[in-house]
Amino acid sequence: MTLEIISPHDVLFKGEAVSVTMPGALGSFTVLRNHASLISVLQKGKVVFRNKEGQENEIEIKGGLADVDNNVVSVCIY
Repeated sequence: MTLEIISPHDVLFKGEAVSVTMPGALGSFTVLRNHASLISVLQKGKVVFRNKEGQENEIEIKGGLADVDNNVVSVCIY
């Protein structure tokens, strides 16, 4: 699936990911390929994503929004 993480000032990541874990308003959740569409408010914490090679990356966030639709995960952070 395609993951894009953007802030008001920059594109922090744009590429393929096999999983994305985010700090949602109701708790942490993980998105995998073919996940149902959703929109979620994000709280302070870490967005953790894994690429096809199994390498794990993380970005510390203060909050934001996540949109999941048709294997595209868009994360807008602040």
